Amino acid sequence: MTETNKAEDLNKAIAEMEKKCEEMPDNYIAHHHLGLVYRKAGRHQDAINTLKRALEIDDKSAESYVNLGAIYFELGQLDEAMAINKKALTLLTQPAQIQTNIGLIHQQRGEVNEAIDAYTKATVNAPKFAFAWVNLASAQIMAGNFDQALTAAQKGVELEPNFGMAQNNLAVAYYYLNDFKNAKNAMEQAQKLGYSVDPRFVDAVTKEL
Repeated sequence: MTETNKAEDLNKAIAEMEKKCEEMPDNYIAHHHLGLVYRKAGRHQDAINTLKRALEIDDKSAESYVNLGAIYFELGQLDEAMAINKKALTLLTQPAQIQTNIGLIHQQRGEVNEAIDAYTKATVNAPKFAFAWVNLASAQIMAGNFDQALTAAQKGVELEPNFGMAQNNLAVAYYYLNDFKNAKNAMEQAQKLGYSVDPRFVDAVTKEL
């Protein structure tokens, strides 16, 4: 399918969902789905407005909060993203994804200890959630806690061995622990999986071998 065809299909989906929202103005599901389609089309402000409308209809719609928070994060509006994710956290019985989102916001702000705390809570609530472990490894590396970073990275790889970011973070943890052979192996595995490893890191590992 060409990009033109994809755009046409997306516009068709938007038109259909807009019509459904007009026909059912008080149906939060219709507005939620329209917001998702707007987001996919890159119409961020339309997506924000529509998801806010969904929440006006049903302020207990956790998924609407989650997606609204994700859009704010994508736009770099971190305060808004944090507020929305904290609201979603109060509505979910399985909060690991939101705790990970909160960790990402803290990490983006440079609040490393807060990020570590959020990611750690996510791993406690969902021990098999690889993305939380991978991000925990990243935050531990930022904090200079390389032993803890290695443990988290190894857990991420154990859970998702084909996750390129997990292999990359494992490589970085090994590197800072001066285990350059294993760093190289994990780095090459990340590259094989299509992960874009920082060229400066590739050079740094290569120089040590």
